[in-house]
Amino acid sequence: MTHAKVCGFRSAAGAIAAIDAGADAIGLVFVPSAGRRVTVDAASDILREVRAHLARGEQAPEIVGLFADQPAEEVNDTVERLSLDSVQLCGSEGMAYAAQMTVAVYKVISIDPNIPISSQLPKIMVLQQRHQLAGHGIVIDTKVAGEYGGTGQRFDWELAAGLAEGFDMSLAGGLTPDNVGEAVAQVRPWGVDTSSGVETDGEKDPAKIRAFVEAVRDADAALARSPLKRLLGRGR
Repeated sequence: MTHAKVCGFRSAAGAIAAIDAGADAIGLVFVPSAGRRVTVDAASDILREVRAHLARGEQAPEIVGLFADQPAEEVNDTVERLSLDSVQLCGSEGMAYAAQMTVAVYKVISIDPNIPISSQLPKIMVLQQRHQLAGHGIVIDTKVAGEYGGTGQRFDWELAAGLAEGFDMSLAGGLTPDNVGEAVAQVRPWGVDTSSGVETDGEKDPAKIRAFVEAVRDADAALARSPLKRLLGRGR
């Protein structure tokens, strides 16, 4: 089953909507320059409501903190204070930095649509291999100057499908309820990741969140019924 993550929550109501929709993970952004950034105090308030909701019997999602080129001590302190399950490193962090994290790591590897892919691919594949061998999750996203994700811009899914054949990876960048089913079918990623794609007027939209997760599950079900998949025995 494709791992569905929704990021960029600034209120408990949006996060709870994602949980109720069946999202596997929710993400809170702590990147200082990001438009969806929350403070540690605000995140604490959000997670207090989320955990009270979970106490009523809802299945707990993975809670991910998103960071970018911030001091490792600051990241680990935030992880401890909020009891985060994992971190997503969205900047230029290397292997030595990732090794300092006290919880599981997702590493974002960005693809620049303005640079020929032939010149980027060797580096991307080396980074994928290194992080996979270290046990890190991989998120492939579109690079936009001055931004750390959440831009709503997609890149070539044919390229993503090639990368997904060799490594488990999450696909990000421009995913919406209308196209995520196609993305799952074409790319066959380990996971999908959205933020702006489930917003209306800059705020998380519960209806779009539900539609996004439903589209992922429908695509999974269609693939499970595929005669070709059964013949090849391909699955996650």
